[in-house]
Amino acid sequence: MSVVADFQTLGDGPPRTYVVVAAVDDPVVETLRVFARQQRLEAASFTAIGGFSRSTLAYFDVESKRYLDIPVDEQAEVLSLVGDIVRAPDGDWQVHAHAVLGLRDGSTRGGHLREAAVRPTLEVMVTESPAQVARRFDEHSGLALIELRDSSPVTDPDPVRHGLAP
Repeated sequence: MSVVADFQTLGDGPPRTYVVVAAVDDPVVETLRVFARQQRLEAASFTAIGGFSRSTLAYFDVESKRYLDIPVDEQAEVLSLVGDIVRAPDGDWQVHAHAVLGLRDGSTRGGHLREAAVRPTLEVMVTESPAQVARRFDEHSGLALIELRDSSPVTDPDPVRHGLAP
């Protein structure tokens, strides 16, 4: 067991942030994939709120290494939708998201987002990440996990040029 998680500082400047507003019946995962393709994002994270008319969530069963579907066949409030978008090794884009949905009776459903149709809207804040984030297939878990690529910072021997004290 590791005491310190694997981490990497991403970038040295402010990232670009986009607002994506999805309309009634838009397919959430495909909408985000098309957006990433159009903007040529290498990697990004996102959060969202709004509503779904129907959706399929999933629970990952580590024993069988497969997702078990959780259909939500009713209107639901998107209480929390968080995830990331990365370029896959084949060059296409992958969306990985988890959602917590609020139902009419106040109960919730949560899990990995497989698919959803927007109703009435979905407001998504997408924050671009530097290209050091990629995914690789992990045989042990059966999942595509984030892999941190090495990013060698440019070093300058003159610290004063960067506002650092000599």
